[in-house]
Amino acid sequence: MKKAEFSLSVLQKRLFAVILAITFLFCIFLGRFFYIQLVWEDTLHYRALDQWTREIPVNAGRGLIVDRNGELLAGNRAGYGIYARASAVAAPEKTARLLSEALSEPYESLYAKLTDRSRSEIVIARRTQKSVVERIAQTELKGVYYARNDARVYPYGALASQVIGFTAYDRSGTTGIEAYYNSYLFGKNGEILFDTDLVGIDLKGASAAYVPATDGLNVKLTLDYRIQAIAEDVMGKVLSETSAKAARAIVLDPQDFSVLAMVNLPSYDLNDIPRDDLNTLNALSRNSLVSDIYEPGSTFKIVTAAADIEEHLKGNKRALDPHRHVFSSSRTRTVEGTTIRCWSDHKNGKHANETLAEALNNSCNPCFVDIALSLGKETFYDYLAAFRFGRTTGIDFSGEAIGMLLPESTLKTADFARVGFGQSIAVTPLQLACAAASAVNGGYYYAPRLVAEIFSCDGSVREKTSPALLGRTVSREASAILSGMLEGVVRDGSGKHAYIEGYRVAGKTGTAQKYENGVIAQGKYVSSFVGYFPANDPRYLALVIVDEPQGSYYGSTVAAPCAKQIFEGIIDIMHLAPVEAL
Repeated sequence: MKKAEFSLSVLQKRLFAVILAITFLFCIFLGRFFYIQLVWEDTLHYRALDQWTREIPVNAGRGLIVDRNGELLAGNRAGYGIYARASAVAAPEKTARLLSEALSEPYESLYAKLTDRSRSEIVIARRTQKSVVERIAQTELKGVYYARNDARVYPYGALASQVIGFTAYDRSGTTGIEAYYNSYLFGKNGEILFDTDLVGIDLKGASAAYVPATDGLNVKLTLDYRIQAIAEDVMGKVLSETSAKAARAIVLDPQDFSVLAMVNLPSYDLNDIPRDDLNTLNALSRNSLVSDIYEPGSTFKIVTAAADIEEHLKGNKRALDPHRHVFSSSRTRTVEGTTIRCWSDHKNGKHANETLAEALNNSCNPCFVDIALSLGKETFYDYLAAFRFGRTTGIDFSGEAIGMLLPESTLKTADFARVGFGQSIAVTPLQLACAAASAVNGGYYYAPRLVAEIFSCDGSVREKTSPALLGRTVSREASAILSGMLEGVVRDGSGKHAYIEGYRVAGKTGTAQKYENGVIAQGKYVSSFVGYFPANDPRYLALVIVDEPQGSYYGSTVAAPCAKQIFEGIIDIMHLAPVEAL
């Protein structure tokens, strides 16, 4: 009896195990079924469609790029691509001969393509004229297909080439705005589907399915092509006249940091891109105003002066009174055994006592050493952070550099003293332009921007980029005091070559020595000037940089006149009336 009960118990357990195993396998198969039906549905459908259909691409039209006035900067020229499927080509010899005659391409290479069955889709011609396609279509060649494939064109050639950028052969953006806003510009391609058998031959009586393309959206820049053209013309002349290595300029609206012009010379024509010489292409297509850094020299004194004025207004006893403090007449300052000299004697061969306004006029380095040391590292670095040195400005453009700002804890006092007049620190030109704009516009720091809005072909605005305030740098009072002093620099000091009667131009010159392998490169300088107008209500700010000019190399004689010419061009095209001077 016990033995029978034991056998029955074992049998029940085994039966239960078998049922459990069957149930487990059933759940696996059921789960797999639902996974294939629900999760893999789209993928499997696409694979089946791809196996039993032939696709002809319908390329979307790439969106336009226009300036702030609606002027076309990047558009499209109608073109068509020619494709073939070897498995569907009925007479490869005849087809290759006719295509060779129509396209002026070697017969042998075309025949090799048409008989290569290792690829499902063969590109015969990426882009050709409509008349050529129409002529080939009349021959009714089996296995040969056609699709729209527009060519990108740039009506102004080299104008703002580093900003606009260019596209690859597949019409996707490669550099510049073309790349940064590619997701908007590219659109969505469509296709025409034909039913075929397993080897890709069209089925008789099969109908075609059409999936339409969605054209890309258009991009409106903040650039003004007229200001861009003026700035490029001015910088092109100084590049030629001084045999400089490079000439660059930025024009900003200080009220919201929208970029009105960006000039990088030498340049290249976007309609004739040197794709076969990558080194040359990389050098010419680089937007150095955003991606490269340099020691700003005396133009940086705007930041040092702004910090001192603001700290004095706050009641910081370490700050030097911008109106009453008189700097020592000594031409040198010695810090940690390092002697820092003034670039020149100022008056009648003798270095005189001077106020902050006079120190800006004369661009006296020792005076700004005094300011930096008086404020101290902690306070001064707070202002460097507020002016966003050592980090990006936030511009809508790829490849922005952060500059080079040594950590406060590791910076020697002698090097810190040099930061006060623009040495021992490296910035991008864009960083400096934005810092100067913030210092004189009331202390507002915005994210600079190159794009104003995204809009569709019917003119409706899809996205609009409004000014983005990132922070405050100084007070309105400090900004007004500084601006008055910088107006004096142009009226009475080193920036007098930027003076325009009746337009209250203000600014600061800079002449910086270049370093190579950690030592000063003899005879190599960067001449610069940052200026704006009107001084009491800034609307246009320009930073001009001339890299390694030959002959005269001072910012006052090389860069300041360029800014004047750019401002005069703006005054002319904008029909700006003179303002009442102080």
